[in-house]
Amino acid sequence: MKLDLTDKIAVVSGSTSGIGLGIADGLAQAGATVVVVGRQETSVATAIASIKAKNPAALLRGVVADLSTEQGVAALIAAVPVADVLVNNLGIFNDKDFFTVPDDEWKHFYNVNVLSGVRLARHYATAMAEQGWGRIIFVSSESGVAIPGDMINYGVTKAANLAVSHGLAKRLAGTGVTVNAILPGPTFTDGLKTMLAEAAEKSGRNAREQADEFVRSARPSSIIQRAADVEEVANLAVYLASPLSSATTGAALRVDGGVVDTLAM
Repeated sequence: MKLDLTDKIAVVSGSTSGIGLGIADGLAQAGATVVVVGRQETSVATAIASIKAKNPAALLRGVVADLSTEQGVAALIAAVPVADVLVNNLGIFNDKDFFTVPDDEWKHFYNVNVLSGVRLARHYATAMAEQGWGRIIFVSSESGVAIPGDMINYGVTKAANLAVSHGLAKRLAGTGVTVNAILPGPTFTDGLKTMLAEAAEKSGRNAREQADEFVRSARPSSIIQRAADVEEVANLAVYLASPLSSATTGAALRVDGGVVDTLAM
């Protein structure tokens, strides 16, 4: 099985670190021209350099834009008017109690985690449908299905990702454009390390050990009993971006290590 994305342009939001960077790297390895997007020029340059270090032949572009705003989305679209693959990965999370999260923070989470992807899909899907081929992927989360009590605002936005993805797949029926969502579980990213830094300091565990302990304690239904590696999540996204996934659309595909304890989905 060869995942070949030669001559395809792939836009990956939030791709300067974590899962987004892993997906950008995987798409570049498959031959796509990958647009790395972040809010800071230094982080975009660093991400591009890290991909190039492993794959000197990688075809990469960098765009600096804050996709949580209409202006940022417009800047990306102006720089990259058309794309064959869109990965809506941009997202933020925290573990605040429901009763301490003010309205402004709810709105910020919605702008970053939901509206950024809505705005990008609304633009890029049109040309994809006209050319008869395209791939749109929303990076949701197992928290969008099994919403955790300590991350309710995050879980709600990730549930919205699933709703948008499924509905847009129906809207684009018969166009050759597929729309899917992937549901990572806890993944060993810098974001997770930061969230667990205080706990790691108290416990004396290293970052990896603390991440795996978090999975065992906070997500005890996990079958793999550890945090996933970024590459394990990225592999699924690269497959969905490829021509080989043509019969998969409207789906919510789990790469959650078995956290969601159900036969379906």
